[in-house]
Amino acid sequence: MTHEPLARRLTAEALGTALLVATVVGSGVMAERLAGGNQALALLCNTIPTGAILVVIITILAPVSGAHFNPAVSLVFSLRRDLPGRDFAAYVAAQFLGGLAGTILAHLMFDRAPLAVGVAPRAGPSQWLAEIVATFALVLAILGGIRHAPAAVPWLVGLVITAAYWFTSSTSFANPAVTFARGFTTTFFGHRACPRAGNPVDRPPGTGADFQVAGDHQRPVLLRTDVERPVAHLERFGCSGVGLAGRLERQGVVRAIAERLALRGAATA
Repeated sequence: MTHEPLARRLTAEALGTALLVATVVGSGVMAERLAGGNQALALLCNTIPTGAILVVIITILAPVSGAHFNPAVSLVFSLRRDLPGRDFAAYVAAQFLGGLAGTILAHLMFDRAPLAVGVAPRAGPSQWLAEIVATFALVLAILGGIRHAPAAVPWLVGLVITAAYWFTSSTSFANPAVTFARGFTTTFFGHRACPRAGNPVDRPPGTGADFQVAGDHQRPVLLRTDVERPVAHLERFGCSGVGLAGRLERQGVVRAIAERLALRGAATA
């Protein structure tokens, strides 16, 4: 642990997590725009910036806060007694707030609503197993690097996340703060559990509509929406018919999409 004041360490954790999430979400937007529907290319366009920014922020912020940017990593260091228990909760709060700020920043840079309700499905045992594997690989790289090659830790973290994007079915969230932040975007790497009974599915990139949290009512307010593309994606991945329309309406999500699904379900009945 560094000997910097707690306030400075928390600022570094929030800043680093914000930059990480802004890179993930922002590069996802750019990948969608440039990849022409090629999902493998879009994933590559998202992978390279993420690995690169990890090397940068860990290198420059590790002397300040330890450069955790991840509640799972902070938990490991707390269990090792390298991070005092009284500081652990503060670290986690800073990481979650920084992650949310990163999503907002990325959205604003690309002229989107500051906050969004992700609708892309990502759930099921295979996804959870992938996250366990990715997190284990990340922690192993960090602890092994600290013990055997401390100067290489930024590169080890960047490389293991770059690899995990491709060898895990979840594309390696491996970070509760990032997972939380990515639930507020409808971009390439946004996510939300979407229900298909007995058959969890991978997320279809680019589904959903942009939202902004509205005042005291805390209800999603539609700022812009693309009805046809979300409907096509949802139907393609098994979310079809009147059942989904009712569920979406109850949850306050994109009434236009729900109505479109209901109409299509009735037409095919």
